[in-house]
Amino acid sequence: MPAPAGDRSREGAAPAAAGGRAGDYLRLLRPHQWLKNLVVFAPLVAAHETRPGPYLVVAGLCAALTACAAGTYVLNDLLDLPHDRRHPRRRRRPLAAGTVRAVPAGWLAGGLAAGGLAAAFWLSVPAGRWVLLYVAVTAAYSLALKRKLFLDVIALAVLFTLRVLAGGAAAAVPLSPWFLAFSVFVFLALAVAKRQSELQALRAADLSAAGGRAYRAEDLAVLAALGAASSFAAVLVLTLYVSSPAVSERYARPDFLWLVGLLLLYWLGRAMLLANRGAVGDDPVVFALRDRTSWLVGGGMLALFGAAL
Repeated sequence: MPAPAGDRSREGAAPAAAGGRAGDYLRLLRPHQWLKNLVVFAPLVAAHETRPGPYLVVAGLCAALTACAAGTYVLNDLLDLPHDRRHPRRRRRPLAAGTVRAVPAGWLAGGLAAGGLAAAFWLSVPAGRWVLLYVAVTAAYSLALKRKLFLDVIALAVLFTLRVLAGGAAAAVPLSPWFLAFSVFVFLALAVAKRQSELQALRAADLSAAGGRAYRAEDLAVLAALGAASSFAAVLVLTLYVSSPAVSERYARPDFLWLVGLLLLYWLGRAMLLANRGAVGDDPVVFALRDRTSWLVGGGMLALFGAAL
């Protein structure tokens, strides 16, 4: 039976907020996004660290950073609430769907961020400073940067790089300019892929622009070019590093590392193509951690690094 006129007029609006079940609060914290914080271990892996102690410290930092990130996700959802309710995918988030109230969500965001920061400083003061900067940049992103054309993409790349810097500080592993330049370009390419995937979802929903964002559907071609440029820049940095004297001193058979560059080129190119099809989802890092091909490529890279030692 057709709904009464009064009910039809409210279609698309969020339902009245309930108290919220535990599952709703857990979804609010986006546990599927927590996997991206594993990049804090990248400096240890790159340094060929084998002692368990540094890994335990960085594992604690990963937990602290996850708490901070979860709190900032809630803040972002609170600030994005009107736009999320009109978005084809984000309208299902607990706040947009009305299954969690805004006031307890705000308290939860503050508590998680404060607790995560306290834990990070307790583990390592230098790492805590990077985590504090991460929270500050995330807050700036949620308040303003996400509405600035391409500046939002740069901010996302910076946030990933800050995770890496925090991991290096916690493990007392110095990061070379090569490593940082490579990280920035890889994360920039992935941030572009994220925007590509979002715009493809809007196009599939017959929408021309994202609410609360500065992008339009016609920007897809330019984003694809920017993603390709960032990908090739990352591969170029890696190949220049492979040909540097530092590699010859550290690896017995550095020629194997050239194949790592080819695998990276394949993986980034594939990611860009899948993003252009809208198949990457809301986060390319989470996609990579769930993607079988990405695991195979990652395993191949590790095998090549091992062969080069």
